[in-house]
Amino acid sequence: MEFPVELAPDILQKAAKLKIEPQDFEEKFIRGGGAGGQKINKTASCVWLKHLPTGIDVKVQKHRERWGNRKSAYKLLINKIEEKVLGKKSEAAQKAFKVRKQKKRRSKRAKAKMMDEKSRRGGLKSSRSKVRVDRDV
Repeated sequence: MEFPVELAPDILQKAAKLKIEPQDFEEKFIRGGGAGGQKINKTASCVWLKHLPTGIDVKVQKHRERWGNRKSAYKLLINKIEEKVLGKKSEAAQKAFKVRKQKKRRSKRAKAKMMDEKSRRGGLKSSRSKVRVDRDV
């Protein structure tokens, strides 16, 4: 299983796990657009990539070079296929769930429990303070 571009080992493992074959892709190089002047309108450095079995396609124009855009397109497309196939079990979905869970407000019960523990700990720390001795006797 050889992809036309050199991909990172973790992306290759994802592709192998999802049984993605290099011949399942349709690839075109098209002219870019946007800022960049005359050069961007003349060169075909933008990469359009489509995975035929799933019908998912991506268009990448992040880099100036074709090979950089090609590499980014394969990486992006493999990640998109993983999200579609695995759904909630995909790496991106798990990361998003973790962030949502971290940002979620605590329940009243959990907050009260945390505050009780903080006050108990604060009392324990204050009891460890040094004792002052007056020497005016």
